[in-house]
Amino acid sequence: MGWREVAERYRVDLILFPAALAAYALSSDGLLAHQSLAPHFVYQADAFLHGQLHLTVAQPPNLNDWVLQGGRWYVSFPPFPAVLMMPFVALQGLSFNDVAFTLFFAAANVSLLYRLLRRLQPSRPEWEHVAFALIYGFGTLAWSCGIRGEVWFTAETVGVTLTLLYLHAALGARHPLLAGLAVACAAITRTPLAFSAVFFILEALVPDGPLDWRKLREPARWRAALPGLVPYALAIAAVAIPMAYMNYARFGNFGEFGHSHLYANRVNAQIQRFGLFHYAFLERNLHDAFTRLPEIQFHPLRIGFNGEGMSLFVTTPLFLYLLWPKEKPRLHRALWLTVALVAVPGFFYQNSGYYQFGFRFSLDYTPYLILLLALGGRRFTGLFWLSALAGVAVNAWGAAAFNRLY
Repeated sequence: MGWREVAERYRVDLILFPAALAAYALSSDGLLAHQSLAPHFVYQADAFLHGQLHLTVAQPPNLNDWVLQGGRWYVSFPPFPAVLMMPFVALQGLSFNDVAFTLFFAAANVSLLYRLLRRLQPSRPEWEHVAFALIYGFGTLAWSCGIRGEVWFTAETVGVTLTLLYLHAALGARHPLLAGLAVACAAITRTPLAFSAVFFILEALVPDGPLDWRKLREPARWRAALPGLVPYALAIAAVAIPMAYMNYARFGNFGEFGHSHLYANRVNAQIQRFGLFHYAFLERNLHDAFTRLPEIQFHPLRIGFNGEGMSLFVTTPLFLYLLWPKEKPRLHRALWLTVALVAVPGFFYQNSGYYQFGFRFSLDYTPYLILLLALGGRRFTGLFWLSALAGVAVNAWGAAAFNRLY
């Protein structure tokens, strides 16, 4: 296609991206003017550029979520965002602005989701796809996370980008190599996203209708799916093997990214007692994800939030519609199974995501929830719009209040 045909076909995408980018940049306010307070990926990218795994400086810029091992400082987070930053860090050094970097991916996610919805429901009015994309961008935690920078929120935002690319490639199991690379890179951005690998497998095994557990036991389906599953698995292995070696070289464990060795962190005592995952954390995390409400003070009137989290049904009221879908199309079960596999391990995790506005770990599966919302058959009634606008208002509060705390 020529540039005119491209511009015509992707005109909405090309409008959504700069519009979202401008809105995010304006709402980030002073945050965009300088590097964030947690530029871990910048320092990790700099280390990679110097051919090493530990930092090139004697001390990190702060002591928040770093690892000191054998007299060397390391970044304790999966490294793919740092890999993406390497060209920019090569040009600008340790001063590279990770806030601006994160804004780009946050805005791209709005366009990528719109395009994905167009593919899933081509007969639906175009403006409804735009509405769902904007609901994701400004009616969920994507807003407050996408404009802040910092290692935790950059990882969440880039993880969504890779999830959307993965879903584009995994639909109908059409692009196994691309799907494998996308989900593998997502896993070394946000480790829970490794569990989303099941979606491609289900698409390869049951491409001809709704997920039926009996179909998964049919040997003929597995044989038919092998031409797609093999390159998918090989692409994942191509990323997973060097990542495992990197972990082993740093911490002596193929599956250890460093969170068991955090330096002087407030969670170290509970990690030593219970490990990274334990039943002891379940009640707190479920409360932070589903039942924790805003904090209201009446004399004088003041509304605040708890940094441990806030109910998903407060930050995005539209998610209540997921409990009663009007329709359950082909992908309904596969999407919910993927959500469960990505979400459940996090409920047993030692950290709820503190400090945050809302339960930020939910961003790992928010794209799937938006797809389920769109596929659920609910129409844009007055109550639907009211719920959507309530979510935008809550997340505007989050973007304004949370991102000016420090």
